[in-house]
Amino acid sequence: MKRFGSSRLQLLGSAIFSEVGQWKRAAEAAGHDIIDLGIGSPDRPPSERVMESLASAARNPANYGYPTSEGTLAFRSAVARWYDFRFGVKLDPELEVTTLMGSQDGLAHLAMAIADPGDIAIVPDPGYPIYSASLVLAGVTPYLLPLRAENGFLPEFAEIPERTAASAKFILLNYPSNPLSAVADFGFYEELVDFAKRHGMLIVHDAAYSEMAYDGFRPRSVLEVPGAKEIAVEFHSLSKSFNMAGCRLAFLVGNKEAVGALRTLKSNIDYGVFAAVQEAGIAALDDQMAGSGWEVASVYERRRNIVVDGLREVGWNVPKPKATMFLWAPIPPGWTSRQISREILLSVGVVVIPGDAFGQQGQGFVRIALVQEEERLAEAVRRIGRFLHDRGVGASS
Repeated sequence: MKRFGSSRLQLLGSAIFSEVGQWKRAAEAAGHDIIDLGIGSPDRPPSERVMESLASAARNPANYGYPTSEGTLAFRSAVARWYDFRFGVKLDPELEVTTLMGSQDGLAHLAMAIADPGDIAIVPDPGYPIYSASLVLAGVTPYLLPLRAENGFLPEFAEIPERTAASAKFILLNYPSNPLSAVADFGFYEELVDFAKRHGMLIVHDAAYSEMAYDGFRPRSVLEVPGAKEIAVEFHSLSKSFNMAGCRLAFLVGNKEAVGALRTLKSNIDYGVFAAVQEAGIAALDDQMAGSGWEVASVYERRRNIVVDGLREVGWNVPKPKATMFLWAPIPPGWTSRQISREILLSVGVVVIPGDAFGQQGQGFVRIALVQEEERLAEAVRRIGRFLHDRGVGASS
């Protein structure tokens, strides 16, 4: 009997995510009330204006034909206006912007569009799982770039072998970072652009969390660096910043050759995002540009403070990140990431994700998603505190 499943499927995804699902089912069967701080899916809806725009556009019969794979010119023009407003970067909506069904859609397909099987790409470790999965799909060889706490989870470019840097087709980075919650300043982007230009590689920057920053920090775009559009593209998503995760709307901007390559590939795969969703996206971007008061950062900043301050009080010293909806927490001594995640879930019903789900360098950490209301987060902290107390676990360094 022939097997109906390709060998590359064995290289996709993380077994840890499947294990976490099994632990969760076991905890539910044991009667636990589950507080899920695992998957980073927003728990609130978008603004009323965005929902009204979506509802109105959905009632328009003209929106029920096939959409164009690159997105409507109206949405791409709104993206260009937003980029100018937010970063001071000028974009040609015709050539330097393409619409995506979520940033994961673009991240999954970009390597196939810009690289050939056997090419090398530099990707972060730890990193969001689709980064490596996309290379498997494209037959591209990964060079895993270690990101370490002692360097603020920023890469050391000097550690990359010269031969690897010279042959790499692109380097993919993500700031503010999922899962690390690390941030980068403008000086880092200048260094990154210089490195990429010297080695003739494309920069692929995933900036999906640029609007979720705290304590006065304002994330920058790599495209703000003079000349960056010659060698860089950047992903953005409306999923997290505007609570539109279920709408599946994002975009890629920057170098027109790379944007065009992804657009060409996508035109052979699908017909793009429902036009009504793009109308809602225009409303979301216009809201921010108009200063309507709609923003999610303050919500997650309060949640961050509740969880970080609470965990510190119960003996778990967790860094306070400047951005994203995640905490990247170093685990107490004597545990592995998988062990402590499993025991917390089975003992007190709180889901966190083992850090090694995101790469070998993630061992020794767990990711905590701030995707519950404040009362539930406070309850999660109390439960984790009870777990630590019962096991005599001390604070991590």
